Amino acid sequence: MNYFLLSLLAFSLTSSHAQTNIDKQKEKILAEGMRLYRSEMASWYGTDLFLPRYENKENIGGYLSYTENENATCIFFSKKPNPQVLGTITFNQNYELEQALVDLTTRDFTKKELDLYTLRQAALEDIIRDTLYKRYQNTQLNLVPLIHGKEKKVYILTGPSTSGVVIFGNDYLITFNKDNTIRTKKQLHKNIIPIHTNETEDGHSVLSTVHSHLPETGHLPTATDICTLLLYTPFTTWESHIIISDKHRSIWDCKRNDLLVLSNEAIDKIKQHQNAKNKD
Repeated sequence: MNYFLLSLLAFSLTSSHAQTNIDKQKEKILAEGMRLYRSEMASWYGTDLFLPRYENKENIGGYLSYTENENATCIFFSKKPNPQVLGTITFNQNYELEQALVDLTTRDFTKKELDLYTLRQAALEDIIRDTLYKRYQNTQLNLVPLIHGKEKKVYILTGPSTSGVVIFGNDYLITFNKDNTIRTKKQLHKNIIPIHTNETEDGHSVLSTVHSHLPETGHLPTATDICTLLLYTPFTTWESHIIISDKHRSIWDCKRNDLLVLSNEAIDKIKQHQNAKNKD
């Protein structure tokens, strides 16, 4: 991390009182982003473990993942009008593949799984009939149903179908009522933001990247931003990713998986301080 970023960190430690409200928002976003990440990791690894073991692939209707306590579970379900679970893959909190449990027993959904399936199907049907949702070449829409406390929702993320690119944006959030009917839906970012991870023209590795938020997206990272960073930056050379809004700068440390948020006013003061030091 360069000198300027270190200065930002030092400044944040001396202005913690002013950051209290931002810190609360940040922790909420990080927790939601982690829930998304854990679900997507279970889906990634669950797919890798299930498909080679299951022969009748024409029976597969889809998959979904969820967490309980320290474990994450990915299930695959059938195409039947009243689908059943075809396979269950359970991971520990570190997603150690050699410790994963793969169970190909056909069974009924649990109550939680049925709720998640119902949310997923409702979101899928809404994607088909509503022009709110956009699709782009070499990408796919990933549906992530979540139930946390009394909250029921489905996030829709855009994932790349090719390597060498990280995609932010073109993401959506659908919230649901108790009876699993749609309550609200919104587009989180107003556009799609693909960032290529290959070397620069002069052969140097990309160490820092950036994307910006319009006011309607919010001044802080979204939970989908956090999920995307956790999923994809281990496959890049990035050391940091910066999210710019008209009020804040959010700096993600890709090595430590840590987020620093500062107001633009604070950053201006740091720049003024540095300029003054350079003149001395």
